[in-house]
Amino acid sequence: MHGLQCDQLCRVRPLMTRESIIIGTRGSQLALWQANWVKAALLNHHPGLAVQLTIIKTRGDKILDVPLAKVGGKGLFVKEIEEALLEGRIDLAVHSMKDMPAEIPQGLCIGAIPEREEPRDVLITRSGLPLERLPQGARVGTSSLRRAAQLLNGRPDIAIVPLRGNLDTRLKKLETESLDAIVLAAAGVRRLGLSDRITQTLDETVMLPAVGQGALCIETRTDDPRVAAVVGVLDDFPTRQVVLGERAFLNRLEGGCQVPIAGHGHIVAGKFSLTGLVCEVDGTRQIKQTHSGAPDQSEQIGVALAETLLAMGAGEILERLNEHAQSS
Repeated sequence: MHGLQCDQLCRVRPLMTRESIIIGTRGSQLALWQANWVKAALLNHHPGLAVQLTIIKTRGDKILDVPLAKVGGKGLFVKEIEEALLEGRIDLAVHSMKDMPAEIPQGLCIGAIPEREEPRDVLITRSGLPLERLPQGARVGTSSLRRAAQLLNGRPDIAIVPLRGNLDTRLKKLETESLDAIVLAAAGVRRLGLSDRITQTLDETVMLPAVGQGALCIETRTDDPRVAAVVGVLDDFPTRQVVLGERAFLNRLEGGCQVPIAGHGHIVAGKFSLTGLVCEVDGTRQIKQTHSGAPDQSEQIGVALAETLLAMGAGEILERLNEHAQSS
């Protein structure tokens, strides 16, 4: 039963034969890869299942000429899909976990979190040089405040260039916009078979990942035991413990995916360890700490870590950023 836990508990009953499932997903190459991976995994466990995909365009997909931090709002890449799920137009949704807001709408839950892919970020450069050897004033593309702040903390001389679009588009912009480098999530690059493009996998001491990065979120309705039974087999319990700890940290900080917050956990030798970070946007100040404990206490550890960072001054940074966002 561990593998079928939800943020809000989903009830379960055995799968009936000739069931059909509609998966909601974004239409990007990576989103479709992820949705098709879930489809294949479900068919592997339930050979008699009929599965189809429905592509739903989100607000984040429609606004491509503005940096994400300036678009504002939570759930830029999930809201419209969640609405379709709540309305019953789809049976489950497949998201990148790092796109999920800290709070999930009433009536929905995380039905499964499959085993996590590589959570770190990668640097892709035109020259083949790693971050520390990029020339002074190098132009590095990213629209993530988290990535930009950490890059500037280590390399205050570089120039951050806003970079939007799907993974293919961003790789093309490395050439067309005369960028020296771009930063992407390793998971997406690896899932699309582009590992040969990676110049450097950034160590967590240089670039702490986003909460949930590398993990998939299979979102379901809390009152749909039929679908809970179908997707529950894909849940990886250790991944769930780690990711829910990270999300508890994010939730206590009241952060969305477009704020300079990072958090990444591990379970090693039966011990859960979570490192969290809040940055000034310009990288001049980083507040970072690690808490550890039992894996079944991951969510409590996440909240405690957030409280520690708030006591160290993280709240002032986040409040100032929110005020700036509301006034702009």
